[in-house]
Amino acid sequence: MKLWGGRFTKREDEIMEKFNTSLPVDNRLYHEDITGSIAHVKMLVKCKLLTESEGDLLINGLESVRSDIESGALKVEGEYEDIHSFVEMNLTKRIGDIGKKLHTARSRNDQVAIDMRLYAKNKAGEVVTVLQQLINSLNEKAANNNVIMPGYTHLQRAQVITFGHHLGAYVQMFSRDKKRIQNAIDILDENPLGCGALAGTTHNIDRQITTDLLGFAKPVDNFLDGVSDRDYLLELMSSFSIIMMHLSRLSEELILWSSQEFKFIEMDDAYSTGSSIMPQKKNPDGAELIRGKTGRVYGSLFSLLTTLKGLPLTYNKDMQEDKEQFFDAVDTVIDCIEIMSKMIDTLLVKEENMKAAIKAGFLNATEVADYLVSKGTAFRDAHEIVGKLIIYCEEQKMAIEDLTVEELAQFSSSITDDIYEYIDYENILTKGNKKLIKQILGKN
Repeated sequence: MKLWGGRFTKREDEIMEKFNTSLPVDNRLYHEDITGSIAHVKMLVKCKLLTESEGDLLINGLESVRSDIESGALKVEGEYEDIHSFVEMNLTKRIGDIGKKLHTARSRNDQVAIDMRLYAKNKAGEVVTVLQQLINSLNEKAANNNVIMPGYTHLQRAQVITFGHHLGAYVQMFSRDKKRIQNAIDILDENPLGCGALAGTTHNIDRQITTDLLGFAKPVDNFLDGVSDRDYLLELMSSFSIIMMHLSRLSEELILWSSQEFKFIEMDDAYSTGSSIMPQKKNPDGAELIRGKTGRVYGSLFSLLTTLKGLPLTYNKDMQEDKEQFFDAVDTVIDCIEIMSKMIDTLLVKEENMKAAIKAGFLNATEVADYLVSKGTAFRDAHEIVGKLIIYCEEQKMAIEDLTVEELAQFSSSITDDIYEYIDYENILTKGNKKLIKQILGKN
């Protein structure tokens, strides 16, 4: 069942017909397709290209098709080329030949462009919502667990921080992600209806009417660009890829922290799995799956970039391949954000294990150097002194703060009893600009 065929004398090859159809993929666009069609009909009526009675019949018919799809009475399936032909042909079956007037002053090129912009805009809004939920989860977990822990560079214990400040770094990442998505929504917020196949229409239509009805900021400025632009999908998928990179980094840390080697956190049973052979195992599969699905979203972005890179203006059938990639990417990123939010909400923080890791890692060594600087020692000299002190501590199997003042003074005569207060881990976080580490980021 096709919307074309008058100039053809041979039937489409059966394999080609199956190869050409996009209905199994674009069936999810039924709501946007009908929404765009209703706005188009209302515009045609106002421009006197349809009578009011014709418009009412078309709109009521479109609404009945949508209602039946949503109730399950009408299955989006069958030998239709795409969602556009499915909707129009089912409409015509219901209301008769008036249904054939639906496509007046419109092409499938601007029709699919409006469908995809509406869908992308709506789904991007969902991504913003779930990102904010994740930000809220991180902030709440940080505020309730602002305990000291080791900070790392090169995956080696470096300096003392707090768990709250660590999670706050991800709050910043996801807040930037949210801004990127919002910016992409602003850029895509243009209406391509009225572009026709590529050069508009000779009918006297009013593009501002459909723009207002569909909630777009403005009509597109160039018809050729309007039907061939998929930059907005690339921009969103690029932003999705950055979100997934951030989720993957956080997943990696959750996986490490939940291991027996770290024991900093425990993942909730609801987001873990076991082993079929080893009964003691509790695997952080939720985090591992997010880490794995990151490559899937990257692949969708590069697939569409590759599809578009050599296309001349305007529409080419290659562009049918945009939908499956975008649909998979947006579904994946929303699922991963939602799972991460739940994992953060339910994870257990093991405060004592974090504190023990600090004590074993000489995380106040930099502060010893700063202490010596405060006593007049040049920093480079202080750095060397503390390096020798660490060797001594390792040989004695003792932490810096557990040495006597006499032992410490062997390395510098500037060291006195006041060093212990200076290198206390809790006190470290109240000195200079480190006091920011003790603060939890405000609402984002």
